[in-house]
Order: sequence, then structure tokens, then C-alpha cells
Amino acid sequence: MAKRGASLEFAVLGLLHDAPMHGYELRKHVNLLLGWTRLLSYGTLYPCLKALGKAGFIETVTPDEPLIRGKRPRIVYKLTAEGKDHFAALLEEAGPAAWDDENFNIRLAFFASTDSPTRVRILEGRRSRLEERLDGVRTSTQRGRARADKYTLELQRHGLESVEREVTWLTELIEQERSAGKGEDVPSSITEAK
Repeated sequence: MAKRGASLEFAVLGLLHDAPMHGYELRKHVNLLLGWTRLLSYGTLYPCLKALGKAGFIETVTPDEPLIRGKRPRIVYKLTAEGKDHFAALLEEAGPAAWDDENFNIRLAFFASTDSPTRVRILEGRRSRLEERLDGVRTSTQRGRARADKYTLELQRHGLESVEREVTWLTELIEQERSAGKGEDVPSSITEAK
């Protein structure tokens, strides 16, 4: 699947791993994972569900709801055994696709199901990617400083500060994850999320 399709596939499999859902519920939960800036349409969700069904990763079931006159029963989607295995394999992937901009937040949303060494590799990869980006932005900002107006400079400063904050946050998460692996006390911000 394409990048966006892969992140959507991961999100759908992860949500269905927790419990069967119908399309409306899935869309609502995926939108929560994607954040307020990106909304998932049914025109994107249903082709993904169809492809996952064709691959044998999900199946549909009709719930035992009383039929409301004139309305079709909702179709509920659930993971198959193959779908559970596929999701488990996806959870173990920790390469560059796991920490890129398109996939990282969704991967992070399912960290509770991911083993600690994989979480650390993903967090370190993300931090490394952002540090490279910071170096590039700082260099280009210095070169273009004389030509930029005050609003462009503010936008660049805002972008730099945002990425620097994320790098600091990632470093804290990595340290907390490593401490948990050594049996040390983990700060409540991580344990409450699990």
C-alpha cells in the first residue's frame, strides 16, 4: 500500500484488534488518531476495508440488532486470525516508515501493544530524522535571513521551536522507556498511558 494507505491499514487493524467495529465507529476513532488537521472520508475508509477483507485480514459480521424499517443493518468488521498475525508483524516493524511524518503518530497510538525495544528504535529513529531536519532548517534560515521579512522569520522561528520541543519530548520518552527496561521507576506520564 502507499504511505497513507499503509498508515490507514495499520490504524484500522489496530482498532479492530481491540474490538470489532462498524464503519462509522472506525472512521470516528481513526479521525481521533489522525488529529484535527486531517479528516478521513468514507471514500478512503471503505476501499481500505475492502482491501483488508480481500487480503483475509478482516471479515464482516452482521450484528444481532433488530431491523429498523427501511434501514440496513450495520456491517461490523472484525479481525481474522490472519489479521491478528499481520498486525503483530506490523507492530514489530521499526524501520524508517515507522517514524516518518505520515506514520509516527499512529504508531505511537499503539505503543502499548508494541514491545519496548521496538518502541525505543522507533523513538530514536524519529528523533534522528527530526535532528537532521533541524540542521537543514537552521542552515537555510541563516542563509536566507537577510532576504526574509519579519513574518517569514517568525514562521521559521516557530517551526524550529516546535521541532526542538519534539526532539526534547522524544529524548524524555526514550529515557523513560530505557529506565522501564532496567526495572527503574517510570514517570507517571508513561505508566498512566499504558
